[in-house]
Amino acid sequence: MGKKTRLEIYGVLGYPVKHSFSPAMHNAALRALGIKAAYRLFEIRPSALGNFMATLSERGIRGLNVTIPYKGKILDYINGYWQPAVKIIGAANTVKVGDDGRLSGFNTDFSGFMQHLAELKVRPKRVAIIGAGGAARAICFGLAKKKVSQIAIYDIDKFRSISLVERLKSVFASTGFLVAAGIEGLRISDKDLLVNASPVGMRPDDPCLVSARQLHPKLFVYDLVYNPGRTKLLELAASRGLANSNGLGMLLYQAVLSFGHWTAKNAPQDIMSRALQRELEKCQR
Repeated sequence: MGKKTRLEIYGVLGYPVKHSFSPAMHNAALRALGIKAAYRLFEIRPSALGNFMATLSERGIRGLNVTIPYKGKILDYINGYWQPAVKIIGAANTVKVGDDGRLSGFNTDFSGFMQHLAELKVRPKRVAIIGAGGAARAICFGLAKKKVSQIAIYDIDKFRSISLVERLKSVFASTGFLVAAGIEGLRISDKDLLVNASPVGMRPDDPCLVSARQLHPKLFVYDLVYNPGRTKLLELAASRGLANSNGLGMLLYQAVLSFGHWTAKNAPQDIMSRALQRELEKCQR
């Protein structure tokens, strides 16, 4: 009898990750292309991260998406290829496990975000961002590459905002970066894009971080949170008649790129998009 082929495993690493739509999307893509693999959730506590990362190959894991809170921490484990953008951003959301067990790091968040903005026909010049974690780092990188004139950043941990600004301002001289001491300091009234890149909004009891008086008609409001599909921030924006979007499009586009890094195949984007929509509809019932 021939040797049984081992099922390849992909998945999303984070804590928590039970809310993720990624398994539905990637498993639909794997089935569509006839790839004998499965995509799973890996909800790993920080205390167990080192052991998990050390045993990827023996678990049959060939690729990971990385989410909160590990997009920066994951760089400690990248011992193979580094995408140049990863070094500038200081975060990776995609890891490929090579045949030799070495780990390569990529960031598809910034491309996914910018692709979704282009689809929405949003061309910002002055941007306010809430959060300075891995996703915010990628977004700032993508926006600065497009030479937006100003990016103001607020994070509850001011050191993270300062670290992000210091990292990027030496690379992108044409963009002005500002560390805000609070939401008021973002000066949303003179911005044309507001991005929530924090996890606030994922839980039902989370507050809305922005007040109605800070919003204005020319502001586009983008919330990276996609589950729930309508956060309190987006509901407020809609009630004021503002154009807005959740992060479902960014999730799709970054996933298409991640899939390509892992499999060297063109991801079936339409199939992945339909799988996402089905998951969203389930949550809205």
